[in-house]
Amino acid sequence: MHPILFKIGPVVIHTYGFMMALAFLSAMVISKREAKVFDEDPEKIADLIFYILLWGVIGARLFYVAVNLPWFVSHPLEVFKVWEGGLVFYGGFIGGLSAAFYCVRKREMPFWKSIDILTPALPFGHFLGRLGCFNAGCCYGDVCDLPWAVTFTDPNSLAPLHTPLHPSQLYEAFANLVLFGLIMAVRKKKRFDGQLFWGYVVVYGVIRFLLEFARGDERGGYLMGLSPAQQVGMLLCLSGAVMLGALSRRARREVANG
Repeated sequence: MHPILFKIGPVVIHTYGFMMALAFLSAMVISKREAKVFDEDPEKIADLIFYILLWGVIGARLFYVAVNLPWFVSHPLEVFKVWEGGLVFYGGFIGGLSAAFYCVRKREMPFWKSIDILTPALPFGHFLGRLGCFNAGCCYGDVCDLPWAVTFTDPNSLAPLHTPLHPSQLYEAFANLVLFGLIMAVRKKKRFDGQLFWGYVVVYGVIRFLLEFARGDERGGYLMGLSPAQQVGMLLCLSGAVMLGALSRRARREVANG
């Protein structure tokens, strides 16, 4: 819709980059607030967020580059232009989660409790990020004739121009906002540490699997008719279900053993 937020002389502020910065800021604010709610040190959580965001961006960009490798081989400098769009959530998820696992263990923080504290920030930051995608035109939807189809006309947009498309970015933004509200509603009722995070993984995996059917952009090689994001989503759902079962059993044993 509006890939460029505004220009000041030679300085160009891209809407995608602005929304990503807003997402990072919101992640910091939400996580520090959650740390206070669950009696953890907000400053330790803030330090943790910094490394998660850093490696999340790196992982998200590397995943996008890998999916579109032939084009980036011909345009190597474009790899660094993350403010124009081109971050894959699953790559960021893997990169950020790896950083979280490393930092939490190194700082000897309560592991799954700390991960749960960070969990509400994930869907809310993703909600803001998808609004950035919508403005940049990346992650666009398939052609459709629905009443709510969107048509991109800005020549700076990454989406096909003058073609009615599914607003797939807004579908996912709304789904993430609902998921954020759900997590905030149940977070104090969890029965064991890790439940919020792995519950989020399962639900988001289902959401992403379904929303992929509305996508129209190039997303890499398909396997049995499933996009890479759907394949990863299925693996995450399975992993999340296994981890929820394992952590639940461990919590029951701890209660039984006093």
